[in-house]
Amino acid sequence: MTTYEPVIGLEVHAELETHSKMFCGCAVVDSTTAAPNTVVCPVCLGMPGMLPVINKQAIEFAMRVGLALNCEITPINQFARKSYFYPDLPKGYQISQYALPLAIKGWLEIDLPGGTTKRIGIRRAHLEEDTGKSTHIGSTSLMDFNRSGVPLLEIVSEPELRSPEEAEAYARKLRAILQYLGVNSGDMSKGVLRFEANISVRPTGSTEFRTRTEVKNLNSIRSMARASEFEIKRQGVAYDRGESIKQATMGWDEVRQSTVVQRIKENEDDYRYFPEPDLPIVEIKREWVEQVRVHLPELPDAKRDRLMAIGLSRYDASVLVAESAISHYFEATVAHGVDPKQVANWIINNLFKLMNKSGLEREDVSLTRVTPEAFADLIKLVDSGTINSNTAKTVFEALYNEGGNPAAIVAARGLAQVSDEGLIREKVQAILDANPTEVARFAAGEEKVAKLLMGQVMREVGKGGNPQVIQKVLTEALNARKT
Repeated sequence: MTTYEPVIGLEVHAELETHSKMFCGCAVVDSTTAAPNTVVCPVCLGMPGMLPVINKQAIEFAMRVGLALNCEITPINQFARKSYFYPDLPKGYQISQYALPLAIKGWLEIDLPGGTTKRIGIRRAHLEEDTGKSTHIGSTSLMDFNRSGVPLLEIVSEPELRSPEEAEAYARKLRAILQYLGVNSGDMSKGVLRFEANISVRPTGSTEFRTRTEVKNLNSIRSMARASEFEIKRQGVAYDRGESIKQATMGWDEVRQSTVVQRIKENEDDYRYFPEPDLPIVEIKREWVEQVRVHLPELPDAKRDRLMAIGLSRYDASVLVAESAISHYFEATVAHGVDPKQVANWIINNLFKLMNKSGLEREDVSLTRVTPEAFADLIKLVDSGTINSNTAKTVFEALYNEGGNPAAIVAARGLAQVSDEGLIREKVQAILDANPTEVARFAAGEEKVAKLLMGQVMREVGKGGNPQVIQKVLTEALNARKT
């Protein structure tokens, strides 16, 4: 059986969080909560004779993204008409960019397992307008045009991704950059960020580009990875059967976990691109580009390097900066005076576990009941010896589920660590008196017996016992019985 190598390129559509739409003065609103068709005008409804006007802020937001993706910002931009007929596009065409896009020839570096990295080319990033939103109820379709005309940035990668894992790493990195730039929330559940995977497979070792399919309807990055994996297997099986692959737009069925054909894919000629006659050429001067570049915020890679400089491993730093909400939460916790490495360990090993269990995505960290201040106070309780690390996990889970103050939870549940040396010495002496054989073995040089005795003392003291204090008292008592 032939082994196949996937060839994946991603098209990403990101709504830009400008104040108004791309070509009119209507406000950009949350299309999932605003009353349908309440933020529309003749321009975004596609009424005949209406004239569009370019949104300058959208151009600047797009430039931010292009610069963050190491692209060339082209000095001459031109909008074009892309003709296709669908109910959510009232004009019968979309105003987009084609021959002269805003940003070209960029790249994005992704982290791979094993500590390696890979640079993925960015072919282009161009501006266009979003379409309306369709809601299908039985045999009826309802149209909401609040989203129609919202600035949309399409970012097209080169077909250089070679696995669903690489595609997921690219998607997460790009999403984080958009969030850090403040141009897009990254909330895929609301459709403000949409990934489309162009997928083909070829015999391993081949350099040919075979017919690709485009997978849509992806409402999360995880769905994108699963859909890519399914489509790769489907195409491989088809080739093994001697079948051909048709260029098509595929949908992802989340329930059946499979791709389904939506329509045979149009070619560029079918869109009949031509320069938009109602909009002028856009000239972008170098001074404007440099002004935008100077005001770019700290981006994920720079923040990762900064966190590494304060002692975090590359892995931990990369995980924390991959989601802007998590990175802000991490820094807000550290700001309360606790060790960054401890905070990182707690987030990665404990917080993420609880969030996964309760079905929260990492961007939803603000929905948890563990405030940065409470988080820091918990770590301080461990550092001060008030509670041990095992008890801290219990308190952390209580904070996650109920909120509140960690010290109050410790007091209410009687979880304070037992560090009273007098009490512990009594327990140790009792255990040693009850185990003369083990004491004699220790005195004879069999030091591993101390671990067995340590376990007995810990059980006697209870789970609140301070292991450091118990270890100290036990060692002193055992050494005293050697003589």
